[in-house]
Amino acid sequence: MKAFVVDKYGKDGARAADVPEPTVGDRDVLVRVSAASINPLDKMVRNGEFKQLLKYKLPFVLGHDVAGVVTRVGSAVHGFEVGDEVYARPRDLRIGGFAEFIAIDMDDVAPKPASLTLQEAAAVPLVALAAWQVLVDRARVQPGQKVLIHAGAGGLGSTVIQLAKHLGATVATTTSTTTEELVRSLGADVVIDYTKEDFSKVLSGYDLVLDSLGGANLEKSLTVLKPGGLAISVVGPPDAGFAKQLGAPSFMGLVMSALSRKIRKQARTLGVRYQFLFMRADGSQLRKLGALYDSGKLRPVIDSTFPFDQTLEAMAHVEQGRTKAGKVVISMESDND
Repeated sequence: MKAFVVDKYGKDGARAADVPEPTVGDRDVLVRVSAASINPLDKMVRNGEFKQLLKYKLPFVLGHDVAGVVTRVGSAVHGFEVGDEVYARPRDLRIGGFAEFIAIDMDDVAPKPASLTLQEAAAVPLVALAAWQVLVDRARVQPGQKVLIHAGAGGLGSTVIQLAKHLGATVATTTSTTTEELVRSLGADVVIDYTKEDFSKVLSGYDLVLDSLGGANLEKSLTVLKPGGLAISVVGPPDAGFAKQLGAPSFMGLVMSALSRKIRKQARTLGVRYQFLFMRADGSQLRKLGALYDSGKLRPVIDSTFPFDQTLEAMAHVEQGRTKAGKVVISMESDND
């Protein structure tokens, strides 16, 4: 089958290739891919940023989001049949959405939301799961709480705004002038145009900040939290919990703890908390999220769609910052451009 694989780590490490179709295990669902989408994580994995923790065997197929049609099920699979339309964020070490077929553990798969096309559904899994795991699992956001979401027009930010609003939070976000109207339409109550204002000068008393930018932006984010408030970053620095989540040796927990020592110390000094979140695959959460898409509480934001043979161009489009808002989708359908 045709696929886009990483055969060496680095910026030029991905290429088109013909590879064998996946082996289907007892618990696996074989999916004919209809669409996939690009995530910053694709670049990070291609570049080897997590190679000490995520030990992929080169070459491997890239791609963390997928939507398609079930063509075969393993002997132990229940709840899925040939012909079902599904979507998934396959678990780490079993990614591979940039291909004609992918075998996915049944626990990572969910029925595609009926209201979404396969192309729309492919834009959803990773960012929707991350949003759920930040707001529901980690922060346990309650009605009336104040949440700041950075980069609100991005694939992750646009999803988190909608879910936070659904949970009853007051939502602030940072964005540029061109996407201010979009983030308001998604539910943002307070919009900070980062080209004109410094969010840390105008916001205070927040229960939660979601940071997807890192560095100085993360450090400033700590200052807008109320005492006991929580800053969660999806770009790092990682903490000991990340190593534990991946089942890494204990010494890696010490390494991760060291990497985040500075920001955790800054947080403690301010009386607030810091955590790193690396989202995980979860088909049961995707079912809950699917219901929110079907009820109109959530909607995908799509920047552009590329044909499958232009997957590397789609990645470059995202890496070079040419995305205006939302996700970039890769479609197997020849009539999409």
